[in-house]
Amino acid sequence: MRKPFYLALMASIAMTGLTALPASAQDGGTVLNIGLQDDPDTLDPATNWSFVGRHVLQQMCDKIVDINGNNEIVPMLATDWTWNEDSTQLTLNIREDATFHDGTPVNAEAIKYNLDRALTLEISRRASEISAIESVEVVDEFTVQINLSEPSVPLLAALTDRAGMIISPAAGEELGEDFTNDPVCSGPYEFVERVAQDYIELEKFDDYYAADDYAFDRLIFRGMPDSNTRLLNLRSGQFDLIERLAATDVASVDDDPALETAPVVGLGYYGITIDIGGEGADPDFSQQQAVREAFSLAIDREAINQVVFEGQFAVGNQPFPPTSPYYNQDMPVQPRDVEAARALMEEAGIDQIDLELLVPTDAERQQVATLIQSMVAEIGINVEIRPTELMTLLDTAREGNFEAHLVGWSGRVDPDLNITPMLSCGAAGNDAHYCSEELDTILTEARAVGDVATRQEKYSEAVDLLLTDLPIVYLYHSQWIFAHDAALEGFDPFPDGIIRLGGVTMTE
Repeated sequence: MRKPFYLALMASIAMTGLTALPASAQDGGTVLNIGLQDDPDTLDPATNWSFVGRHVLQQMCDKIVDINGNNEIVPMLATDWTWNEDSTQLTLNIREDATFHDGTPVNAEAIKYNLDRALTLEISRRASEISAIESVEVVDEFTVQINLSEPSVPLLAALTDRAGMIISPAAGEELGEDFTNDPVCSGPYEFVERVAQDYIELEKFDDYYAADDYAFDRLIFRGMPDSNTRLLNLRSGQFDLIERLAATDVASVDDDPALETAPVVGLGYYGITIDIGGEGADPDFSQQQAVREAFSLAIDREAINQVVFEGQFAVGNQPFPPTSPYYNQDMPVQPRDVEAARALMEEAGIDQIDLELLVPTDAERQQVATLIQSMVAEIGINVEIRPTELMTLLDTAREGNFEAHLVGWSGRVDPDLNITPMLSCGAAGNDAHYCSEELDTILTEARAVGDVATRQEKYSEAVDLLLTDLPIVYLYHSQWIFAHDAALEGFDPFPDGIIRLGGVTMTE
């Protein structure tokens, strides 16, 4: 029996390397060099959309609240908080010893400014995440009251990410949409310089309230899409820490006494987002559910997991990983079924169809795309892979000038935030330009209750609808795999995949 072409292709896929870049000069104190998968997009919490941007923003911009390694919400700028009885009012008490990098105070007025900005800034990507906020009131200098238009249990979880990152109101007013060029926040590190497609440099903020917890005087971030190149730079000492080590390299790093790995199960997903209602949408693909279903059925998710990720990831068809309490075990991933997929194509009256797929330039996602290309070709879907630098891809998607893209979502501790920002009607992150009043109603009902069992039922309804409409073809759930110099001590990965450097040191 002849092997399918995609199986033969698996054996031939290889990762390509780039020339290693020299590290920045190590003068001016202790420096931590960090290798990222991509060059970040904006350094404005309100407009940032890239995952790698969150690594940089985490060091610059304190949040209202944060998470710990157990996915629990913990204090940051807010020392404590209280909800009213029906979860329509959240009161925050703000710490009194925080200042912005420009010397202005972090207070209730600053919190209000930031939440209002995230809701009203024309180019904000945070508005849908906190859309339940009706008004923000300053109770006193360090007390904020957030009034909601409807109960929204996920709001606090949203404030653990960029929606809760606080910038200097003075800098925000002065710079407007140009804030990204000279960001001013209140975190342990402040912005120094950015050279696009090269590096971002931060330096320690000595007036940070917890400055003693941060050992490094400077941080240098460099984007390198090729995982081989990131690892080569780590082995040579150009990097001290890298994110998203290729699963195929874990064994070799573990065997190297000079290096260590640090994996953690993620909260999000990777999938193919299909432009349903944008200007670039393919009429057949976007308007015929049968074609999207055929596309999904033609993909062998487990084969992708084994070939590209050494079996270390989890296959998926839902916006939550199997480790989530909201993952519905009664909706398992369907195995590849070429005959059923061909029948659906015939039902749609389509013999051949062309689809352009935007894919970030890193080797892993290029490999995933290449395997998918081979798999779906067997049912007459001809995928043209268009490698696209991440920032360009995100801009193109936002404008709706694409047919499909392969991008992931890092995930949040609340299940709503794995769906609403990407798929609710009119959301800034809704690249699919998908709109379902039924889905929005389900999500609104789910946000209003705190009982896990009730919320599980609601999110199962949402997933059932998404598996029917397929604006996103979910593929797999990743581990965040970090690698670092063995002399780096105290580094612990978090489930959201974001680098945190409190308590991290480098031994001599």
